[in-house]
Amino acid sequence: MRRAGALVLALGLAVAGLPAAAQGLCGGVGDTGRWIGGTEETSDIAGSAAHLEQMALLLMGQEHVGLFRVSTQADVRIEAQGRGAGDPMIDLRNEAGDILMSDDDSGGNGASRMELPLAPGTYCVSLRSYDSGPMTGVIRVGLYTHEPLTEGVAEPSLPTDDMSGCDLTAAVALAEGPVDEMLAEGVSLTGTVTDAPYLSFQIAGERMLTITAENEAADPMIAIYDEFGNWIAENDDTNGRNARIDLSTPLYTGTYCIAVTALADSTQPITVTVTDYDEVAGQIGMFVRGEAAPPLDGSYPVTALGPLESRVRSDIRTDARTTWFSVEVEQAGLIVTEAVTNDRGDPVLVMFDDMGQQVARNDDSNGTLDSMIAVRVLPGTYLIGVRQVGDGVAVPTRMLFERYLFAQ
Repeated sequence: MRRAGALVLALGLAVAGLPAAAQGLCGGVGDTGRWIGGTEETSDIAGSAAHLEQMALLLMGQEHVGLFRVSTQADVRIEAQGRGAGDPMIDLRNEAGDILMSDDDSGGNGASRMELPLAPGTYCVSLRSYDSGPMTGVIRVGLYTHEPLTEGVAEPSLPTDDMSGCDLTAAVALAEGPVDEMLAEGVSLTGTVTDAPYLSFQIAGERMLTITAENEAADPMIAIYDEFGNWIAENDDTNGRNARIDLSTPLYTGTYCIAVTALADSTQPITVTVTDYDEVAGQIGMFVRGEAAPPLDGSYPVTALGPLESRVRSDIRTDARTTWFSVEVEQAGLIVTEAVTNDRGDPVLVMFDDMGQQVARNDDSNGTLDSMIAVRVLPGTYLIGVRQVGDGVAVPTRMLFERYLFAQ
């Protein structure tokens, strides 16, 4: 197998390779990451003659983070393939920590693959096992012109359902001319997807934007494309059934197209709004979606369970908003966390350390829709979040937190 760059063997949090240069990279996720080309200078995929590749050996519930740079606007392919029976999942984050795209099986045969245009900046690829079990995997980052790692499936990186593209020639303009001066208050349009499946807007300078689509009865889904047809981002459910895209990486001057579809009732009107990106609101949105850990200063609700001595049980109701707990660990050992609904719901669990680094995530376990994570931990504070996949209906959920000590 042809490789450009360094081959790094990682045990959970990798012990080889060079660490990220700046703390807080990718919202803290990149702090323990390793440059996929060996160094920051050799990890610029835009200037690389061939793909860059990195190998990781993950223990149970662990995650590996690879770092790469894009010096100039580029169309980038990111892939992950498991060895043996491994089933990898990947998330792509920008420098601010926003998840730009996630993928599980678009590479074919259980492999992950995403293709998208990236603006200049530093990016983090998080690799984890679908079932949180041990796995050996390979991450490959390359341009569209580089040799792919996976076979891929039909149009793996494009949105599904009716989100396969955006027709600018048929789009309804949100306003005449550039909307820059309107973005502080927001520029909106309300209509059904039958009347206006595509919307367009222009910006005259680089802007960070938020795009929302609201009407839970319609269950809107939105995707944004540039004027050349390149997919930028998409979203289905962020606030209940409403959709929201936060673009903390600036868009360049030009015309953009928003594709809108209704997953529930296409006769219902949907209000689409484009505003300036609110960094505080964007950060809170990450806490709500379980993409980042909230602070422990009381500014965001977190239930403190205190020192985890052996076993704690809590019965709660969970919905699409992440409910957060914190636990204190005084000795190195193993934490097992379960979210049990007996298949009446579909809970997702996520766990972060007190530095904001994700240490585990799980959706389905043991052949059920319920979730479980088992993570080896050092002394410290850990945050555990749980939310429901779906339309936000509250589901009775039994949470179980257990701590095990290593044998002496």
